Amino acid sequence: MAYDFAEPPQEALDPYSARVTHAFETVGPAVVHISARARNGRAGTGSGVLFAPDGYLLTNSHVLSGAVQVEASLTDGRRFAAEVIGDDPATDLAVLRLAATGLPHAAFGASGRLRVGQLVVAIGNPLGYQATVTAGIVSALGRTLRAPNGRLIESVIQTDAPLNPGNSGGPLVDGRGEVVGINTAIIGGAQGLCFAIGIDTAVDVTARLMRDGRVRRARLGLAGQTTLLDSRLARRLQRARDTAILVMDAKGGAAERAGLRQGDLILEVDGAAMFTVDDLHRLLTAEAAGRDLEVKILRQAKIETLAVRPDADG
Repeated sequence: MAYDFAEPPQEALDPYSARVTHAFETVGPAVVHISARARNGRAGTGSGVLFAPDGYLLTNSHVLSGAVQVEASLTDGRRFAAEVIGDDPATDLAVLRLAATGLPHAAFGASGRLRVGQLVVAIGNPLGYQATVTAGIVSALGRTLRAPNGRLIESVIQTDAPLNPGNSGGPLVDGRGEVVGINTAIIGGAQGLCFAIGIDTAVDVTARLMRDGRVRRARLGLAGQTTLLDSRLARRLQRARDTAILVMDAKGGAAERAGLRQGDLILEVDGAAMFTVDDLHRLLTAEAAGRDLEVKILRQAKIETLAVRPDADG
């Protein structure tokens, strides 16, 4: 009697598993483990994601806090010394470069296209377990977090994809295998409350860090978040998109001096439509400091225009 010892055909994955598997197989090789050694000899660890074949990678600023020596390990076991190209504590982002070429790297997606309930996958090195993948959904968009330097980080993604210490700086990936966020924080003692910096913010910060080594900004002195407008209101205002920026707080800065207050909806700044907080961040470059910007707002169903002169940030 003849026996057939061939492997049985692998069953097709269900759609959910197929998307998670695709995300991990696409981005996983580009995820690195980061070891950051401080002057006192203490080592911190985290994750990062390569975004260029010549060794550039993104991680969290707080992973590098106080570091004098940084090393990155790839999933294939290779280790490289890492040079800090730029660090921005205000968004908890940093760019490193490894002295290597031809490295696996991930593609960036667009966090502005995310929808609540959408599948996302977190990849990192929690508690030292390298190349670990967890999955969940986008729980909320437009959250704010306080950065280590005290400044609010806007347009943060909330997800229930489980994160643990060591995940910081790793990628949040959508079902297409594109990076849509950089995992940054968890709420201690809570279940399923995890946060990532939107990749739209990260791409803008990355470009400035690679150019200048730091991010120079103007400051309005307000806290805001992207908010959804009633569709009828959006049509009446002739908005191309049904979002605007809701002022959550405006105290002790240029915004308060100009008359902005909590509850105002920012529609335009300097003639440019404001749909998300990221739009405002991109406009508040160092060149905006010290000159008047025309800010169009909606306040109690009336359109008003204010002149705001941003302060220089640092």
